Formats: sequence, structure tokens, C-alpha cells
Amino acid sequence: MTYLAPRQGLFAIILLVSFCLQTLLLVISTDQQLSNSRAQKGEQMVAQLIDEARLSLENKDRVSLSVIANRYTSEQDVTRILIKDNNGDILVPVGNAPMQQGDTISQIATKGDAVIGSVALTLKDISKGEIIAMQWPFVIGSMVLHLLLWLIYSYIARPTREQINAISRDVQDLHREQYTQLDQRGYARERERRQSMSAADGDSSETGTSQSDRLVNAAQAAASTAYNQQPNTRKLDIHSAVNQYVRTQQNQDSTLVDNTNGTTAYAASNMTDSDVNDHTAYKAEDSSQHANNHVSRLSATRAFDSVSVQIVFHDEFNMLERLAPSQRLPYLALCTQLLNQAVTELLKQPLLLGVSALNEPQFDESGAYVMLKAENSHAKVALAGVMLAKLYLMLNKIIHDKHIELSRFALPAKAGVSDNAQVDAMTHLLDSVGKKEQMLILLPNGGLKQISHHVQVQSVMRPTTVYERECAIFDGGNDAMIQRLADVRNAVLMIDDSEE
Repeated sequence: MTYLAPRQGLFAIILLVSFCLQTLLLVISTDQQLSNSRAQKGEQMVAQLIDEARLSLENKDRVSLSVIANRYTSEQDVTRILIKDNNGDILVPVGNAPMQQGDTISQIATKGDAVIGSVALTLKDISKGEIIAMQWPFVIGSMVLHLLLWLIYSYIARPTREQINAISRDVQDLHREQYTQLDQRGYARERERRQSMSAADGDSSETGTSQSDRLVNAAQAAASTAYNQQPNTRKLDIHSAVNQYVRTQQNQDSTLVDNTNGTTAYAASNMTDSDVNDHTAYKAEDSSQHANNHVSRLSATRAFDSVSVQIVFHDEFNMLERLAPSQRLPYLALCTQLLNQAVTELLKQPLLLGVSALNEPQFDESGAYVMLKAENSHAKVALAGVMLAKLYLMLNKIIHDKHIELSRFALPAKAGVSDNAQVDAMTHLLDSVGKKEQMLILLPNGGLKQISHHVQVQSVMRPTTVYERECAIFDGGNDAMIQRLADVRNAVLMIDDSEE
């Protein structure tokens, strides 16, 4: 018979405490390392921010300071940036520090010996849960290691047959010594009592004396018999107690399994008609969803002869609406001029012969759109839309970087290319999925076939709608197309420079 390891529960508690202390030390050490690295990073960011914003801070240009600060708040560790002038007045508060507090690094901005302002940067506190999430392989590995130690102890520390027999012999010897001492003390007391009775009844008859001797001999014989039988009886009691304990544990385990099976059977037997109906409705809904997906795949074969290129600003903080008209209107006019020149120069390419523009795009707060139409069946209107969107993103990148360098207002852009049947869907995709400097493509199979030899695309990560599943993201083009776009970009910029 196999017995459990001694104090197995106590050893499990010790392993649990060890695992908790090990995890705590891991969290503390990781927190200290991350805090030191974040502090160094924050000091470097503050110094770099002061260098970039020194001119705007001296002129108290709030718009430029906001644009510069927003670039730093895009960092994951930065929760707030506060820029003040030399009088302590707040010029630009950027971030969400009331929701996420952390360590603040402040530094005074100077120009020569004069103080022109100050910058305070708040770094997000490191969550203990995030540390554990980052170190999950170590935590799970440590848990598995402690569990293996517990299982190994349960197997190795079990008493063997020799150990059980040795314990039984020790217990028998202990009880034998105890009963021997008791018998000796009882015999001594009986002898003293008999001597006292003999002294008191010296004149007793011979018959009384012999009767007393017989009683003493009978008592001694009974004590000897009990002494000889007691060790074997005790040995049987030990084994029977151990066997009874094991049977009790096995009965408890079987009772737990029976209760679990009974609960499952009870839940299955108590399933009502409404639950059956809900289950059937769920299957029907799943079937209808598969049917809708099949219809959406069929809709990808729709015919088209024109595409729409939508260009919108990536304005997370609605800075364009807050901008004064004297600055907003010239900026929109510049974007409109660049887009029109890009359309004109791009459609001169021999590759896009037979493609024409149906409208003259105009930029406003919501962006601009260009309608391109194929005049014949050989015109590559889908490729023209993709090339136009990429061309304008390249132009806008140059204009944006130049404006930021000159501490002027500018916004990044994102673009979407779709056929006329999916214009509204593309508008929603640009709002929900689109990122800055990114191009989304939502075209039928014919359009994707036109661009397949020139560009590479990738799917949207974790799509939640049918349109997101069918949407593609521009991931690069071949060398010939990129070189052609670079030449057109240079031509547009040269025209712009000559006109200025």
C-alpha cells in the first residue's frame, strides 16, 4: 500500500510563499530598471524639446509649440507636456495627465543668459501589472518549476515499506515498555497489600492464606496474558488505522467526482426549450453571417471605370479648426495647388494614358477628393489612383517637414483609394483604421489586378467589419514606379518654386 508524503500540505505552502517572494523581487528589480531608463530618456526628451521650441517659445507661438509638443506626446511613456513662458504663464498644455499621473521632469529654457520659459514633461507611472505582463514567460516558468518541485517531493518523500515496518516496530517497543512498567507497579502494590493483610491477620487460618495466594496467582496470570497479547493487538490497530485513513481519502475523491458528474448531468437535464431555441437561433445567425461573407466576396467582382482618391488630414487634436483664418486659408490653398499640379503632372505619364480627372480638387477642413475616369478599357485607372495618392503623400511629407523646421503650422495626411461604390465605406475606414502617412485601398478584383504588378499590399490587422476585411494597406511599390513618382514629385516642386 502506498502512503502520502509527510506534511505535503506544509511543503506546498512553503513553495507558494517562495513563488510569491520570487515574483515580488522580479517586479521590484524590473521597476527600478525601467524607472532609471525612463528618467534618462525623459531628460533627453526635455533637452531636445527645448532646442526645437526655443525660437517658438521666445516668440510665444502657441500653434508651433502645440505642433512640436504633440510629436513628443505620441511617445508611449509621455502623458503630459507643459510649456510656460518666462512669467510662469502656461502657453501649451498637451496630454492627459489628470487621468495618468507620473514623474515630472522640469527644465528652464534659456537663450544666452535670459530665461525665456520652462518645460515640464510628465512620464507615466509603470504599472505592476504591465511588468508582470512583460515578464510572463518567467512568471509562468517559475510557477511550473514550483509545481514540479511539489510533485517530485510528493513522489520521493513517500514512506517505503521498510520505513513503515520500522515505525511499527518502534511503536510496539514503546508500548511494550509502557505496559511492562505498569505491570511491575501493579505487582508491587499487590505484594505490599498482601503483606499488610498478612501482618494484620496473623491469626488467620491456613485456608484463608491459601485462598489469598490463589487470588494473587490468578491476577499475575491474567496480567501476563494481557502483556503477551498487547503488542500484536497494537500492531494490528496501527495498520488498521492507516488503512482506514487511506480509504477515507479515496471515498472523498470519488464523492467529489460523483458530485461533479451529477452537476453536469443536472445542468444538461435542466436545459429548457428556450435554451434550445437560443442555441438554434445562434446557429442560424452564424449561418447567415457566413452567407453575408459569401455575398461580400461576390461583390468584389463588380465592374468599375472610375476611382475616387480621398485625401484627409491626420488631425487628432482638431488643430485646423482652431487655427486662425489668416493662417488656415493660405495653408489650404497651398495644399490645393500641390494636389492640382500633382494630378496634372501624373496624368502626363505614358503608363496612365487614357485616364482623366473629372473634377478640380479643393482642400477644406475635411480634406479633398479627386475623381479619375478611364476613357477606354485599357486605361489603368486603379493604378492612377494609387499613384496619385502616394504622390501627394510624398509631397505632403516634404511640405510638413519643411513647415515644422520653420516653426510653421502643418499637418500630416492620409489617403484612400476606392471605386465609386465604396466612397462612403472608405470615408469611414479613414476615420477608424487610417493612420498618418498611410494609404488604404478598397477596390474590386479588377482594380487589385491592375496594381498587383506594381505595388505590394497587406491586410488590416484584426478586422471587425466586412469593409475592414476587404480593405488593403499600401506596403510599397517596385523600383520603377517609385522612381517615376520621385520624378513627378520633383517636377511638381520645381513648378512650385518657379511660380514663387
